[in-house]
Amino acid sequence: MKIDIVTLFPEFADAFFSHSIISRARQAGYLTLGTVNPRDFTDNKFRHVDDTPYGGGNGMLLQAEPIFKAVESVLPQKTPDARVILLSPTGSPFTQKKASELTRYEHLVLVCGHYEGIDARVEDHLVDESISIGDYVLTGGELPAFIVADAVARLLPGVLGTHASAFDESFIEGTLEYPQYTKPAEFRGYKVPEILLSGHHANIARWRRKQSLLRTRERRPDLWRKLVLSDTDRKLLACLLYTSPSPRDS
Repeated sequence: MKIDIVTLFPEFADAFFSHSIISRARQAGYLTLGTVNPRDFTDNKFRHVDDTPYGGGNGMLLQAEPIFKAVESVLPQKTPDARVILLSPTGSPFTQKKASELTRYEHLVLVCGHYEGIDARVEDHLVDESISIGDYVLTGGELPAFIVADAVARLLPGVLGTHASAFDESFIEGTLEYPQYTKPAEFRGYKVPEILLSGHHANIARWRRKQSLLRTRERRPDLWRKLVLSDTDRKLLACLLYTSPSPRDS
C-alpha cells in the first residue's frame, strides 16, 4: 500500500515514518509513505496557501487550488483502488471497521486541514470522504492523518507478523480487548490471575472472553448496546451475576 499525506508541515511526519512498526513495514516493502506540501503549488512569492473566508468570519481558510494540485501531483487520475480522504472534525467517525475497509485500497491520500478550515470545494469536488478521529478540534490534521495511517498499516498482511495479532485486539468483534499480563507472575503483591498460569487453553479462552465482555459493558455502553451476544456469551454473563465484576477476577 502507498499512503501520501498532504500537509503544510512534512517535517512532522519524519518521526512517524522512522520508528517502530511503521518503519519496519516500510523496510519490508509492505508500505510506502510520502508527503506533499501544498506550498509547493502556489503562484505567489510568499508561498501563501490561505485567505480570508467569503461572507466574513474569523481566521483563514486553506485555498482550494494548492490542495487540488498537491493531490493531483501524487494521484494524477482517480482510480478505483485509490482513496482521497480529508481529515476534518466534521467528518464521519473513524473506527476500527473503517480502518479495515481502507486496507482494500492500494493508495490512500490523506489531506490535512489547518487554520480555520479548508475551502469547501476540496470536500465537495476532490476528496472521496471526510474522516474525524473524535469530537474535538485540533490545530491541524497531521495527528489525525498519522492515526489513520497507523491504524490501517498495522492491518496490512505481514505487518504485525500474524493475523491473530490484529484480530485479538479491541473493536475487531465489537468488544474491548481483555486484560493481559507478562512476567513476573507477582509484582509488589499484585498477582497474575491463576487461570492464565494454568496452561488450560479452553479455560483461558473463556476467561478472556468474560473479561472482554465485562470491560465493554463497564467502559463502553455504546458498544455494549450494539453487541450481538452468542449463547456462550449469555452463559458467561449469567455466571457474572453471581461473581464480582472486577476485570481481575479469575
